Amino acid sequence: MTYKSYMLHNYKSIPQVANLSDELIEAIDVVGSVLPFKTNNYVVENLIDWKKVPDDPIFTLTFPRKNMLREHHYIIIKNVISNGASKSEIKEAANKIRLELNPQPAGQLDHNVPQMNGEKVFGMQHKYRETILFFPGQGQTCHAYCTFCFRWPQFVGMDELKFASKQAEILSEYISQNQEVTDVLFTGGDPLIMKTKILETYIRPLLEKNLKHLRHIRIGTKALAYWPFRFLTDDDADDLLRLFSDVKKAGKHLAFMAHFNHPVELKPPAVKQAIDRILKTGAVIRTQSPVLKHINDSPKLWAEMWQKQVALGCIPYYMFVARNTGADHYFSLPLVDVWKLFREAYQSVSGICRSVRGPSMSCLPGKMQILGVNEIGDETVFTMRFIQGRGSDWVAKSFFTRFDENATWYTDLKPAFGEDKFFFTDELNNILKPNETEIDFE
Repeated sequence: MTYKSYMLHNYKSIPQVANLSDELIEAIDVVGSVLPFKTNNYVVENLIDWKKVPDDPIFTLTFPRKNMLREHHYIIIKNVISNGASKSEIKEAANKIRLELNPQPAGQLDHNVPQMNGEKVFGMQHKYRETILFFPGQGQTCHAYCTFCFRWPQFVGMDELKFASKQAEILSEYISQNQEVTDVLFTGGDPLIMKTKILETYIRPLLEKNLKHLRHIRIGTKALAYWPFRFLTDDDADDLLRLFSDVKKAGKHLAFMAHFNHPVELKPPAVKQAIDRILKTGAVIRTQSPVLKHINDSPKLWAEMWQKQVALGCIPYYMFVARNTGADHYFSLPLVDVWKLFREAYQSVSGICRSVRGPSMSCLPGKMQILGVNEIGDETVFTMRFIQGRGSDWVAKSFFTRFDENATWYTDLKPAFGEDKFFFTDELNNILKPNETEIDFE
């Protein structure tokens, strides 16, 4: 199969789109002018059940829907388009709305950017002591875009909101100067959208330099779900797998962080073949996804997904809470419902699938896990703990928040038992700088 992308300018050439209602077409045009829209021929032909549209989960995962914009925002863009506005006028109106959608959730453009030799290193984030995130400039797109994506600012042409670096030498030099770094995560966008020869310019220096403290190289990608031919028949597929093997031969662990949001993404034969080829290189595939209303908010579905992943040789890794950005009002669920979903799914699978951690929020202080709802004294509370934290001493430390049945993000939660702050509040305030906003790409 030869890759073909579909975006606003050409999606109407998809044969099945001719059967969509005028309302659905309007929604794609309007919402797709604000939030990024891109799909491809593999997704269209193999993952979407067009007989179930508009209720098909993969259609909702990849095609804009009306309610992904709040009503007043939808009306603004619809009117701009209806009045015959130029592309630049539509973009100007869309940018105003984008700035109201919390475009950088959890603290990135300011306090996650590291410094080297007294200067900020853009295109990189160093939030946790052991791990840095690197955003290759050529990898800031994807084979298809997820409608829930919390990194949507990477794709809408607003450079002031974008993370990217094309300087491979800075990456290896930064790791060399920071001996506490054991992990580097290549992320995006999707780094596997890049040609192998470009990806090699970032990875091979990490193998050739004497970076004994660097143990793990991670690649965050949706390619297995959206374009498995990247590992099968693309003209540099064999080169990519050879690079993976070389990481292993160099004594590093290659962690392939695969994003799967629904069991249907695991069904095509091409996915199974691609997984087999990746595993033969010595890489380990770990899987993750947020819980998404309208797409995968079913414990039975999650249990099925974990079981299929394990059967294919993958390790379930994270269940995330949907981020508070973009179309979060459309996708998010109350935290208590996400926890109940996780618990029911977790209880219904064997221990081999229980490597998964969740529900987890990657938020300003760190990765917070919801352990449960408990009655302590006469108060109902959420029991939480840090899986990762800006303060390394916070990790594996439990704490309590007031129970709130409507809370969808950690910022909705208050300390329990009459406390006026959490145990980490003062240290967090000392770590952060004045006027920093909440942004996090991890």
